Amino acid sequence: MKYFFSICLVLSLSLAQAQETTTLNNVADSTRTAPIIPDNGNLKTVKLPEEVQDTLVPVKTDRYGLRVGVDLYKLTRALYDKDYKGIEFVGDYRLTKKYFLAAEIGNENKTTDDDRLNFTTKGSYLKGGFDYNAYENWLDMENILSIGLRYGFSTFNQELNSYKIYNSNPYFGEGAALPSGEKFNGLTASWIEVVAGIKAKVFDNVFAGFSLRLNRLVSNKKPGNFDNLYIPGFNRTYDGDFGVGFNYTVTYFIPIYKKKVVPVEVNKKSATKK
Repeated sequence: MKYFFSICLVLSLSLAQAQETTTLNNVADSTRTAPIIPDNGNLKTVKLPEEVQDTLVPVKTDRYGLRVGVDLYKLTRALYDKDYKGIEFVGDYRLTKKYFLAAEIGNENKTTDDDRLNFTTKGSYLKGGFDYNAYENWLDMENILSIGLRYGFSTFNQELNSYKIYNSNPYFGEGAALPSGEKFNGLTASWIEVVAGIKAKVFDNVFAGFSLRLNRLVSNKKPGNFDNLYIPGFNRTYDGDFGVGFNYTVTYFIPIYKKKVVPVEVNKKSATKK
């Protein structure tokens, strides 16, 4: 009886070990098999081909659509700058995984008070171009770190409010400002704009971002006896041809369709050799 119970104990331990090994093997093989239901209704598994096993990668989708919003910097500037009123609407449309069509349209009314001149600029502008997203998103992220290009065009008017005559020998001090009221209508300007910016998803479909811009004038219709020191959409002119800009935007994304991301092939054998 002693030997009989010893043999039964050894057999039971061996059976338990075999079941555990089989279970672990089944878990390991589950990624290489797929369940099927034959005609008789019994569930069976079929081993996937090696080439399929080597290329299986989780598949994700990218959303494509239109993003529209407003520049908060221009919208809120009027709260602390009594000489400025303006608004700018922004938008972009996703063309490919990395490229976006982008545009801005706006209107500005700004009074500039320099040492010798006080003038008011009123006008509208339109910018169009593209952005390239250099940020590699993972999982379901949709952030943008972009570099882009715009072509801008503006139509505007200038009004000279007052001016001071330059005196090379101001022994008795500066002269008083002289009122003018002269108007210059039908002015236009165009420029090329390099844009660098970011957009981050803060809520579902809501993005916040900012951008920095470097401008170079292409054309500039000037009055006969005046200069365009400020151009709507271009901002202040420096050295006659260059300008800089900044905006802070909040945009809403309107999804139109989804596109599956093509899985990246991963070959286990080549990866092992490396």
